[in-house]
Amino acid sequence: MELRHLRYFCVVAEELNLTCAAERLHMSQPPLSRQIKQLETEVGADLFERGPRGLRLTATGQFFQQHALQILEKVDATLEATRRMARSKRMMFGIGFVPSVFYGQLPLLVRGLRQKDNVELTLAELTTVQQIQALKAGRIDLGFGRLRIDDPDVEQEVLFDEPLMAALPVGHPLEGTTPTLEDLARYPLVLFPAKPRPSMADNILGLFRRHGLKVNVMQEANELQTALGLVASDIGITLVPEQVKRVQRDGIVYVYLADKSFTSPVICSRRKGEVPSPIMQDANAILEVLVENRRSGRYP
Repeated sequence: MELRHLRYFCVVAEELNLTCAAERLHMSQPPLSRQIKQLETEVGADLFERGPRGLRLTATGQFFQQHALQILEKVDATLEATRRMARSKRMMFGIGFVPSVFYGQLPLLVRGLRQKDNVELTLAELTTVQQIQALKAGRIDLGFGRLRIDDPDVEQEVLFDEPLMAALPVGHPLEGTTPTLEDLARYPLVLFPAKPRPSMADNILGLFRRHGLKVNVMQEANELQTALGLVASDIGITLVPEQVKRVQRDGIVYVYLADKSFTSPVICSRRKGEVPSPIMQDANAILEVLVENRRSGRYP
């Protein structure tokens, strides 16, 4: 299957008339019909119903159209970004991140790289698992997450560990305290992200499990902001990395835990064995300063 087959199919699916579609594609009808039949043969299903009144998409055809359009849009966007990069003679550099690392110093890294005249920076919110896949596919160059993943093509570096905090609804009995895990286990828990897994949610559950504690997961959320909204609504409490306390949200207070060894790592992922490009060298240099600031207490 080639991209032209997808383009032919999408035009025919829009026109539902081979003659009109062939005119739009600047080709004659017989070769277009053959291309569509070849596509259906490769897919292994009829994409169109052919009747006296013309063409209609089958249910399979409707599904295929939806995804074919997404593929073509992605290809077109990639081509345009590549042309833009070529015109500006800038190098593409992609960063993937989980939301909870973006409340600390990561924006300073982004700001520093954006000041480089030769960099076209792209940002993508991705889970750590998705970051590994994106690194191997070349869609990003750096990933920032919280999950250790063993992959022979990717190297991971723990930049630092940050304390876990409990996010509580205002007026909660634990407000103003430094609770233990046993204290927290007495209250309903909001867990995030619900999917995809594995994720930080599994690390949190594992923390309670290792201490022989059962928790009542009242609600799961896919997004950090949704989880905080549920906490503010008094659905339950949740555990978050220290950086998240910078999110000032009505109805929520943050408290440190009694055991300071309960932490969440900030992990940087890169492709293994790759010679650092000049942009990667710049990124590494900025990261080194930011991490030192964090470790020395100059940045909370």
